[in-house]
Order: sequence, then C-alpha cells, then structure tokens
Amino acid sequence: MTFEQLEDSLRVNPKPVFLYFHTDWCTYCRKMEKEVFTKPTVTESLSNDLYAVKFDAEFDGDVVFDGQVFSNRQLKTSRIPLHDLAILFNGQNNAFAPPLMLLLDQNFVVKKRVNQYMDSKALVETLESLF
Repeated sequence: MTFEQLEDSLRVNPKPVFLYFHTDWCTYCRKMEKEVFTKPTVTESLSNDLYAVKFDAEFDGDVVFDGQVFSNRQLKTSRIPLHDLAILFNGQNNAFAPPLMLLLDQNFVVKKRVNQYMDSKALVETLESLF
C-alpha cells in the first residue's frame, strides 16, 4: 500500500498502521524482506488488523499525504538523501538507521518506533501487544 492509498483507506475505514522504511543498501532490510515479511504469521498479522505501508526512505519522487506534498529535498545535497517522510517519521534528533518500523493507532498517533532488525516472532509479538 502507498501513502496515497493509506490516506484514502484511513478515511473510509480507520485502522492501526504499520510503516516500514527501508533502503536499497540496508542488509537488515533485505533480510527482513526475505526471511520475515514472507512468513505466514507475519503476513497474516499485517493484512488482517491494520494497514501496512512499505516505503523506500531514499525515494526521489513526491508523495501527497494529508494535503501536503513531501519530497526528497536532500537528493542533490546528501550522500544518503532521505525523503521528507522518512525524516518526519524517524523522530527528532535521531540519526536515520534502517530498517525503521512504526506502529500507529487509527488516529495516526505513533505507539511504537523500532530502528532495528526484528525476526518474525518478535515482530508478531510486537504487533499483537499493541493492537
């Protein structure tokens, strides 16, 4: 699901949200995508009770969400150019370290922020403990 699709879905049917920010160079991101997000227990948890968004933290395009346009303003000025959405959800004064996962309630309030690899068991337990 994209951020644009998320906005429409939240308007029609509010549910908790799982945001996953990754980069091409992140080895733990690739490991999670290969070994964690393919597990039936994880896919079931992510598809049934919440909306899941996967987002490349270095995406070079614009995203319109909640009436605002977010872009990658660091694209020509940084060796690791982060999209505005990755910076926003990373939190203030924190160095971006993928994988970044956030769990938000149906009102889009951050309930948990994780900047590390999680195996399938830990991810499912985290999802179940919050919702």
